[in-house]
Amino acid sequence: MKTNEQELKNIVKERYSKIAEQGKAENASSCCGATTPSNKVYNIMMDDYSETDGYVEDADLGLGCGLPTEFAKINKGNTVIDLGSGAGNDCFVARHETGAEGKVIGIDFTPTMIEKARTNAEKLGYNNVEFREGDIDNIPVNENVADVIVSNCVLNLVPNKQKVIGEIFRVLKPSGHFSISDIVLVGNLPDALKQDAEMYAGCVAGAIQKKEYMQYIKNQGFQNITIQKEKPIRIPDDILSKYLSEDAVNSFNNSGVGIFSITVYAEKPGVKTDKPKVKLSELQDSCCTPSSGCC
Repeated sequence: MKTNEQELKNIVKERYSKIAEQGKAENASSCCGATTPSNKVYNIMMDDYSETDGYVEDADLGLGCGLPTEFAKINKGNTVIDLGSGAGNDCFVARHETGAEGKVIGIDFTPTMIEKARTNAEKLGYNNVEFREGDIDNIPVNENVADVIVSNCVLNLVPNKQKVIGEIFRVLKPSGHFSISDIVLVGNLPDALKQDAEMYAGCVAGAIQKKEYMQYIKNQGFQNITIQKEKPIRIPDDILSKYLSEDAVNSFNNSGVGIFSITVYAEKPGVKTDKPKVKLSELQDSCCTPSSGCC
């Protein structure tokens, strides 16, 4: 692409600001909610959250390409970070898993999305879910904070994916892990798709080769890398025809080029160093009695 990284970020931010004001039904008729609607009224990427514990309908804009929280192995009391948190959908599902004793932080660079997510959290009365405005290639969180990081169809929108993966490594605690759903390619998309800025904001043209994506994760030093789920994505012809001639659409559909949604899991090496939480009542019962000599 000739467009530079900051221009691409601006394109994505503008498109997702508009998406934040749309309803799920309108977004669901598009590719990741961002492109010209298809006459096939369904989202070609998204998985259904509606039966997931912790699901909040007002926070579901129909923008994902997987269910990373389903595979994220979140435990009670965990600190979870969601990259590209949108209106808060995955954050609220994660909060169901962490419980009131955990912490969930959503990161998004679109102010309208942050505002929408905060409104949703306030309605729910969740005081352990917060949303921070910032780029996911420069996560506004200190190092070694998160037990778990999740993300849903977001890294593919970021020009410098390797930098994001480095940031994920930095922010995770030793032995922490991530589960990320994303769009990848096998083979090369036609130039007409790759060069269209709107298609970039619509998830597909920002995707990189699957092998390259997985190599970035390995190069960063993650271990136990696993593809937890993989599904092919077929772009409807009426969306493709916006970018390609009829002959080019037919050629593309028979080319063997693949667009896939994958959910990837990986762990940061190291040993967890969190000190066990001790309740004051336990201290009082066990040793803090007068003349006990233990306190």
